[in-house]
Amino acid sequence: MRKREAKLAFGMLLPTALIVVLVVLGPLLANFWISVKPVELADLRAPTMLLTERFRGDAEAVGDEVELEYRMRNSSPNQPVREAAFTDTIPEGLTVTGLDERCRLSGRELSCALGDLEGGFRERFRLQAEVTQAFLDNPIDVRQTEPNVTGSGVNVLTSFDFTFENFQRVFDSSEFWSVLRVTIYYTVFSTAGALIVGLFAAQLMNTAFKGRGILRGLFLFPYVAPVIAVAFTWLILLDPFSGTINAMLVEMGLIGAPINFFGTREVDITIFGFTFGFPVALSTVIAFEAWRYFPLSFLFILAAMQSVSAEMYEAAEMDGATPLQQFWYLSLPQLLGILSVLFLLRFIWTFNKFDDIFLLTGGAAGTRTLTVQVYEQGFALSNLGAGAAVAVVVFFVLLVFALAFFRFSPKEGWA
Repeated sequence: MRKREAKLAFGMLLPTALIVVLVVLGPLLANFWISVKPVELADLRAPTMLLTERFRGDAEAVGDEVELEYRMRNSSPNQPVREAAFTDTIPEGLTVTGLDERCRLSGRELSCALGDLEGGFRERFRLQAEVTQAFLDNPIDVRQTEPNVTGSGVNVLTSFDFTFENFQRVFDSSEFWSVLRVTIYYTVFSTAGALIVGLFAAQLMNTAFKGRGILRGLFLFPYVAPVIAVAFTWLILLDPFSGTINAMLVEMGLIGAPINFFGTREVDITIFGFTFGFPVALSTVIAFEAWRYFPLSFLFILAAMQSVSAEMYEAAEMDGATPLQQFWYLSLPQLLGILSVLFLLRFIWTFNKFDDIFLLTGGAAGTRTLTVQVYEQGFALSNLGAGAAVAVVVFFVLLVFALAFFRFSPKEGWA
């Protein structure tokens, strides 16, 4: 009986398991497959011969000379089409007087064997014809009869030819390691900023005061607002020519000239005799990330704070503990578990972020991350294989981080 119940349970779970495999693992495996293929956007379809037919000349009297023009091209810029050929029906009333050497005419049936067409092949040829009275009595549009095209081509995407050239191109690129450093810098500081701001916001909202409910709702605005709206709001506020923030800073005498926050790669800052380049655009994007995503941390941390017994704080206060000591020795240990979970989730989500950076800077001024690199390789440069290879690198970086995190993170956070 127990075995039958177990089989029934597995059978009921099988559809769900298949859906999970198709939805989650399917795209992941497809990305791995594309990453080892020399595939571009034009290679998504198998190479085929594309052919159009046109009628040229004036058919006004018997004996007029006209032309049937055939324009041919290979749909793929790289892959050949083997044994390309086509057949067509010559309109009744036209007498072919000049025939291409690759074509044969049997009655009104035209057949042309073109052989192998290399990638990027383009050609047009014309058949000379003479108009007869039958055509004048019943003129026919040559495009009413579609030519029958044949030929075979190998689809690079579905073939079993593999290469690691995409990964070699990625790792040999001079900018890859700098993009990786920017991605890690952006992810770590954006995640830490969102957690720190969320922690202080939760600490503030954990205290009862008039209007707390309204303020809680306002704190959620950055997270629930459409990203395109808040991104362009920041662009307008920080605009170097008409932005409010720059105008206020100049009027207050804090800066001498407006700053292009999203267009300045770095500025030199000297502290205690040490000069270093401060990444302005990247730091501004990090500030945007911390502002936009702190509400998620705020909600989870506030819920964890409210679950802590008030008697602990009362006892600590009676023992003379200061508010900072209460936070450090009571609140923070209780929040360590949820903070570790939030750090993992926010790290993964931020590492994969594309839309925020793309809307704010487009990856310029030292803000290009690996996800922007995926877009540029896959779509801007039409190299899907290289874009997929960068995505695989992103996957393995996050996998290593997640394994290390599970190994060294506090175990009570996953209880």
